[in-house]
Amino acid sequence: MQILLAPMEGLLDFTLRDVLTRIGGVDRCVSEFIRVTDMLLPARHFKRIMPELDHGGLTPAGVPVRAQLLGSDPTCLAENAARLAELGPHGIDLNFGCPAKVVNRHGGGALMLKTPEQIETVVRAVRRAVPSHMPVSAKMRLGYHDDELAEVCAQAIEAGGAEELVVHGRTRDQGYKPPAYWDRIAHVRQAVRIPVVANGEVWTVADALQCLQESGCDSLMLGRGMVADPGLAWAIRAAAQAPSDARKAITWADIQPLIAVYWELVHGHVVPKHRAGRVKQWLNYMRRVHPEAGEMFAQVRPLTDSRQVDECLRRHHGAQWPHSGQLSAASTAATCATTLSQ
Repeated sequence: MQILLAPMEGLLDFTLRDVLTRIGGVDRCVSEFIRVTDMLLPARHFKRIMPELDHGGLTPAGVPVRAQLLGSDPTCLAENAARLAELGPHGIDLNFGCPAKVVNRHGGGALMLKTPEQIETVVRAVRRAVPSHMPVSAKMRLGYHDDELAEVCAQAIEAGGAEELVVHGRTRDQGYKPPAYWDRIAHVRQAVRIPVVANGEVWTVADALQCLQESGCDSLMLGRGMVADPGLAWAIRAAAQAPSDARKAITWADIQPLIAVYWELVHGHVVPKHRAGRVKQWLNYMRRVHPEAGEMFAQVRPLTDSRQVDECLRRHHGAQWPHSGQLSAASTAATCATTLSQ
């Protein structure tokens, strides 16, 4: 089983990617989309969205990251893919699934699912532009308004030369409303020969097992479910090995120290007025699974000043909360090593 970590614009960026991969259970990540329009982007632009490029394309925990491009112009995407490949990501991923109106209005993301022939042209151009040893993959939804072209789009992606396909089990119009149609992913998987990864509405171990069964896939991409339960990947692995012993592999005691790491990372790249919102987002997701996160969320929810949030988190953690500047990949290595060995 392969478990991939999805990007989430404004939440699951490199900061949370860093923390969640320290907890473990994830085989590979995908960066947030790098939007390509009509120009060749400088290296610093790629690195701003995917700073792992300065570290061998790996998160601090050593998990490979594949860089995702979004656009519709084959030539421009190919040129940017070639430049990006020189920076050393662990593959190039193409976004044919973003449902955002601003993206679709400019011809990118899920809108391309209306034109399978254009998808094939884009994939082929990118595949030819990057070294043969570098994987090219893609992510798609089942369609735009409906799923009538789902299999055709998948076949176009395969024909263009992609080696892997992630399928989100909803159309663009269905957004993120439950359910995800995992059985339709099965039809897409049967229409192509490349590996297909199932994605969409996997919040629990039970969801994961049902998704694997209905889709026929042997790999998953986790997004919001992993944000809500950072131990979900480990729990899925445990359940897949012994379905009668499906238990949560990671406890709140394992997660709590990494909240300090996340807060420090947010301080490093988020402007002050948005810092509080970032930690609130994560705690708000985690309170679905961990009551302790709900308690922390209730305390920080009314706060807007990052200094007030820092004081609140410090009070909640007590002596366990480190002083500013003491948080780094090395500072939590022992904690993560202990977690992974359990």
